[in-house]
Amino acid sequence: MLKAFEEHIKTEFPTLYQGRFLLACSGGVDSVVLAHLCARSQLDFALVHCNFKLRGEESDDDEVFVKKLAKTLQREFFVKHFDTDGYVSKNKVSIQMAARQLRYAWFDELVEAEDYKRVVTAHQLDDKLETFLINLSRGTGIDGLLGIPERTDRVLRPLLQFSRAQVLEYAELEGITWREDRSNLDTKYLRNQIRHQIVPQLKELHPTFLENFHKTQEFLQQTASIAENHVEEVRQRLFQESNGVQKISVDALLALRPTTAYLYALFGVFGFREWNDVESLLSATSGKEVRSKSHRLVKHRKHLLLQAIGTGEDQVYTISEDQTRINEPLSLVIAQADALGNTSRQILYVDKETLKYPLTVRKWKKGDYFYPLGMKGRKKMSKFFKDEKMDIISKEEQWLLCSGTDIVWVIGKRADERFKVSSRTTQILKFSVQE
Repeated sequence: MLKAFEEHIKTEFPTLYQGRFLLACSGGVDSVVLAHLCARSQLDFALVHCNFKLRGEESDDDEVFVKKLAKTLQREFFVKHFDTDGYVSKNKVSIQMAARQLRYAWFDELVEAEDYKRVVTAHQLDDKLETFLINLSRGTGIDGLLGIPERTDRVLRPLLQFSRAQVLEYAELEGITWREDRSNLDTKYLRNQIRHQIVPQLKELHPTFLENFHKTQEFLQQTASIAENHVEEVRQRLFQESNGVQKISVDALLALRPTTAYLYALFGVFGFREWNDVESLLSATSGKEVRSKSHRLVKHRKHLLLQAIGTGEDQVYTISEDQTRINEPLSLVIAQADALGNTSRQILYVDKETLKYPLTVRKWKKGDYFYPLGMKGRKKMSKFFKDEKMDIISKEEQWLLCSGTDIVWVIGKRADERFKVSSRTTQILKFSVQE
């Protein structure tokens, strides 16, 4: 197995030779064998162990075992204790989900703090089969049928082509000792039911069942790659990006068949999961929206608008009287002018004496109004936006230059009548938006 493992690393995971990585070790046979294989392959790694404090002394004994293994292999060792039960109670998730979330969050922290390149886990082929069956039992698409991926942005799983039987055989031949987690025998957990009751029967159906499953996974992965390439072509054709907002024609989406499948393929990567709501958005009125944890989809007339959700509240930026430039939230140059020059939507001339400092640059708020240049009377910003046919995202992204509570300039769109240069003006101030 060592030779096959080394060839697999050289072919599929050459980056493991290019920098140190973290190897997650529970003390079980899979991760202990992986640690020995990596050590004998002259790879540079440290062992990391999670003590979830779920099995009393047994959990602590696992920690001691992995610490001794790290010493034997002459590797750095990291360990963290978790209040897993407390996390379950607070977040209302299963123990298995809690352990997973806690584990990978800590791994991310370690990678950043300790300058390690990757995290390697010891999932093997039987684990992948179990995950496949779990996803199949719950209902899934091709992503779920692919089971555990060999690699993500940070996590690599080089044992996925090896079976549990191969791992056990190698451990016994090499005299490798490991820890048994008795909870793995408890069939109250779905994975254990599948592992001990269903998988053995499937393997009895055909002597090469596991190998056949591995081939099927490779075929599914190839099919998924073809589908992914097609979806990316469709995305490139339909998604029109401008200022961080993607604009997608509703008619073009409705022309895709099957529509729901395409919606999943196009928008699933942005975290959307409520597909009935997403599909309903196609026939909704303007202004309706659906949100994922990271993005929002907004209906605007005959288009959907896709935007990443920002963090935190909108800020207010100040401009002092002696300031000549700001770079946030946009690039704005302020200069004295002797006379009116060429005007455009990106240039504003004002009577300086009408301004109250400090000036501010902010987003619009409900109830805002101004006096549009060249018009009599005031207009609410909401009415101005409607007349300009601005979509909801453009409204939210619009910056205003303000003097006190008064709007001086809807930046890049319309100036306010009250601050215009007149025959009585003695000081002219020029504001220029820089691209």
